[in-house]
Amino acid sequence: MNVENNTERERPSFEQALKELEHIVQELEKDDVSLERSIELYQKGVELSKKCSDLLDKAELKIQEVQSSSN
Repeated sequence: MNVENNTERERPSFEQALKELEHIVQELEKDDVSLERSIELYQKGVELSKKCSDLLDKAELKIQEVQSSSN
């Protein structure tokens, strides 16, 4: 098995990352979250947001490639 395939499996899918991001937002909206925990959650949320954005960018490129190859 190649290392790239292992890395792909370890990365969350777009749907998984979005679900985790939604969970983080719900957690941050609670009144009893400590400042320290809020910072941890915020940092993780920023990372997940970047992953989602990167995955969407890749999907957009694939769509553009398919459209240009079909013309």
